[in-house]
Amino acid sequence: MPNLQRTPLLLALAGLGLSLAGPVRAAEGSLAWGGSTATAADSTRVAMLTPLPAAPRVFAITPERRALLNTIRYAEGTWANGHEIGYRILFGGSLFDSLERHPNRVMRTARYASAAAGAYQFMPFTWDMVTRALGVADFGPESQDQAALFLVQRRGALHLADRGELTPDLAARLAPEWASFPTLAGRSFYGQPVKRLNDLRRFYEQNLAQLRREEATVWEDVAIRQVPPVCNDASLSCQLERVSTPAP
Repeated sequence: MPNLQRTPLLLALAGLGLSLAGPVRAAEGSLAWGGSTATAADSTRVAMLTPLPAAPRVFAITPERRALLNTIRYAEGTWANGHEIGYRILFGGSLFDSLERHPNRVMRTARYASAAAGAYQFMPFTWDMVTRALGVADFGPESQDQAALFLVQRRGALHLADRGELTPDLAARLAPEWASFPTLAGRSFYGQPVKRLNDLRRFYEQNLAQLRREEATVWEDVAIRQVPPVCNDASLSCQLERVSTPAP
């Protein structure tokens, strides 16, 4: 997520853009997108998004989507070798304790100030918009994952993520959402430090290969043991299990 100090006017406009767009909601798998792919000129203007159809209550977590989520964490500096502590990171690297809600705490470094928090460095106004759209009740890891996928869909990039390839177009679509992702020109949408596409792609491909191996092992084990479903409540964990489990 972008920081506040370097670009206060741009971020103020971005916040207005979210409000003016109305309740921006997305349908999983939709190809429609109201914005345009980020280009070199995009670094001087804010991407305006048109409303999309209602989002699903829960996004399935596939290896391809998990690999992209992990790559966003890597780019944003919250990867922490995959540990859940990454979901507790404030801008600048400090940690917060409670996952009941977004901490909404402005942190300062030598050059920037930001209230971004969590594995995907959500700004408070972004988190408020996501909670209204998805109805998440806390700031836990599963809620943060769902919120990040909602933002990917909102940028018209979920169908690209599902292809299992980190392309320049996919990265550029996410650049207005995460300042560490490069535009097609290879720069940050907000003029901030940015990761090189080749570095992101290398991390993504290695991560995806590992996730696919792990999934193959899990499903081989399930096919042998025929484990019956054990989730029968309305919790987010159970909903995720149901949408992520293929039909027999």
